[in-house]
Amino acid sequence: MRHTLSVLVENTPGALARISGLFARRGFNIDSLAVGPTEHPDVSRMTIVVNVEAQALEQVTKQLNKLVNVIKIVQLEPGAGVERELVLVKVRADAVTRGQVLETVQLFRAKVVDVDPEAVTIEVTGNPDKLAAMLRVLEPYGVRELVQSGMVAIGRGGRSITDRSLRTVTQTG
Repeated sequence: MRHTLSVLVENTPGALARISGLFARRGFNIDSLAVGPTEHPDVSRMTIVVNVEAQALEQVTKQLNKLVNVIKIVQLEPGAGVERELVLVKVRADAVTRGQVLETVQLFRAKVVDVDPEAVTIEVTGNPDKLAAMLRVLEPYGVRELVQSGMVAIGRGGRSITDRSLRTVTQTG
């Protein structure tokens, strides 16, 4: 089963290695991993997507909570968060097919970010289903190159997972 974890960590060297190493030691493959700063410079947020059974995830979560650099872990339930990824895709687009490729770009609310006589590079953001659908439509034209970011996710609503958690960091850190 697919799980999305939002993990707040102290922004220190080695935190990413320790956390990803924990998953590797348990034999879990991380499907997606994105790390970046939060609104607090001493805290980073990791969005980790794994495909494991709930019981195994619970064990890993308990072990993650024991790591010094981990401040808080929240599992985002399906539909309870906003999830986005970024894809840059270079597609063959000659004089014959360029119009159809550009129609696809508009249909998916994507952007053309580079144009060449034989190809266009497209930027698209969205949830995994939207990205997969666009790539299926573009595939017949010839995908020349593709790069995809990791998933970033945030809970819906006005609450923030950093509201209470950071008081502990500032007191101890």
